[in-house]
Amino acid sequence: MTEEEQDKLNFERLLDESVRIHGHLCPGQVLGVRMSMFGLVKAGIADPKGRDRKNIMVYVEIDRCATDAIQSVTGCSLGKRTLKFVDYGKMAATFVNLGKKEAGTNRFRGTRVLAKEESRDAAMDYFPEIREKYRRQTEAYKVMPDEELFAWRDVLVEIPPEDMPGRPLQRIECERCGEYVQDRREVRKDGRPVCRACAGAAYYEELG
Repeated sequence: MTEEEQDKLNFERLLDESVRIHGHLCPGQVLGVRMSMFGLVKAGIADPKGRDRKNIMVYVEIDRCATDAIQSVTGCSLGKRTLKFVDYGKMAATFVNLGKKEAGTNRFRGTRVLAKEESRDAAMDYFPEIREKYRRQTEAYKVMPDEELFAWRDVLVEIPPEDMPGRPLQRIECERCGEYVQDRREVRKDGRPVCRACAGAAYYEELG
């Protein structure tokens, strides 16, 4: 089996697994799998679910279908504290190699991968006979070259100790509601530790 055939087989296997978890095949699933495979190579992560599992962290910038694919391929998750969501609304992700830390800092090397907007239109050139847009994109994204699908940059990401995987560094009681806050997410209000909700940043409103 040639290297190209092996890559295709790996892609198909990863896509099947991602679709099983996500629930359906769509352009975002294909894009997420391709983005993950590409980003992992660029970041120097060969075996994200095996020997490299403690050396990877991924920042995703959108809560769409591709994010499920990224989680499936990389094995990163919120529960493991290896998947971080930053709500930029961009079809992009940064693959961080925790084994590549700058000495004396909390900065780690990685690669940020962005899906090119023009790849949507380019899909038409690959399968013009497919009239339905999303199906055309799904098939095109499977075969388009990485350079046509993605833009990428090597980056440094600062990750404070409280954001790293592992046991909580701290648990502190909110002096207003009495609920406990982990991982230094509390804020100071009038010199007292309070949770972010009590500090006025609640995403919910209590009833009754």
